[in-house]
Amino acid sequence: MQELSRLELLIGQEQLEKLCRKTVLVLGLGGVGGYAVEALARSGIGKLVLVDYDTIDITNLNRQLIATKSNIGNLKTKAWKERVEEISNTKVTTITERITEENINLIFQESIDYAIDACDTISVKFEFLKYCLQNEIPFVTCLGTGKRLDASKVEITELMKTENDPIAKILRKKVRDEKIKQRIPVIYSREIPRKIEGTTIGSSAFVPGSAGIMAANLAFQTLLEGES
Repeated sequence: MQELSRLELLIGQEQLEKLCRKTVLVLGLGGVGGYAVEALARSGIGKLVLVDYDTIDITNLNRQLIATKSNIGNLKTKAWKERVEEISNTKVTTITERITEENINLIFQESIDYAIDACDTISVKFEFLKYCLQNEIPFVTCLGTGKRLDASKVEITELMKTENDPIAKILRKKVRDEKIKQRIPVIYSREIPRKIEGTTIGSSAFVPGSAGIMAANLAFQTLLEGES
């Protein structure tokens, strides 16, 4: 695989072949999920399961990797499948459905080696992490990246160690209420969200992009360290 020869120099042929047997799920293909998909597609992952129901909007141009002026209105799943297939030999399965608490099982119909949650809906994030914990699927949940500009404050930690994140606060309460004791890995920003008038959430390319790259890197490292 000449296209991955530079990566093979870093990890070796055996580890590269291991990655080619792995399947990674990415739930949400926006600012965070898109950068995760891009990095994984360039890192030897054998298969990606990509989940999103939305189309590309003109307001996505400032932060979503897949968005261009020429593909506004296209389904994100379709656009990402086409892009990944242009980049690598990674196989792609797409699920173009609005995922809810009731149909979360839909995205786990095949064996998943690692799962990345980059969706926006808190109730779905909670059902996602519960499913992964109950079924022993390695995962990471990405928290809020809107209203922030400082990429250097993005980090990997545990849900119970987060601060300055309204999404994390709600998830922590849900976890306590259901008496979940397992460690919940998250990617979040320590930056205090900026106050913005109105209900539209301001966002940049820097923080979501950094979170997505970190999510992909965590998946990559976890899969390398795991059993074949």
